[in-house]
Amino acid sequence: MIGSSIKILSCGGTFEKIYDPVSGELSFNNSSIGRILEICRVTIPTKFEQIMLVDSLDMTDKHRKLIVSKVHSDLAPFTIIIHGTDTMIETARAVAKHLPEKKTVVFTGAMIPFTIENSDAVFNFGVSVGALPFLKNGVWISMNGKIFEFDKVRKNKKLGLFEDG
Repeated sequence: MIGSSIKILSCGGTFEKIYDPVSGELSFNNSSIGRILEICRVTIPTKFEQIMLVDSLDMTDKHRKLIVSKVHSDLAPFTIIIHGTDTMIETARAVAKHLPEKKTVVFTGAMIPFTIENSDAVFNFGVSVGALPFLKNGVWISMNGKIFEFDKVRKNKKLGLFEDG
């Protein structure tokens, strides 16, 4: 990990949503990653790119192709992808199919937006950064304080968490 950098790609998802007091709905504005990097006091060099702000339920194959392209073309050995939790596993599968040999990718998200009290966004992001040097090359999902292989995890919608599956 010494001398390595982390590429952070944001796709949106609940992680990046904000509460709009006028409409009473959750919507997108700007990424929260800059603020989260400050809160987490990340000292590893990072490069951030907001590639889209999309609810994962609205994500299409076109969006996934863009994500795959961004991961494949970037030289950083480590990538963290901020993604909505509903289709995170599907996108992780698409990235894994085209993953360069010496790259580690961690998907993370949040059940509660960063901007709302008691959000899990900072925790999930911090676990993702902390896990990177210990993970083998491949695609992983970081949620609820655990790291999962992308093809051995499921989202339990009743409990609102990710678990082995």
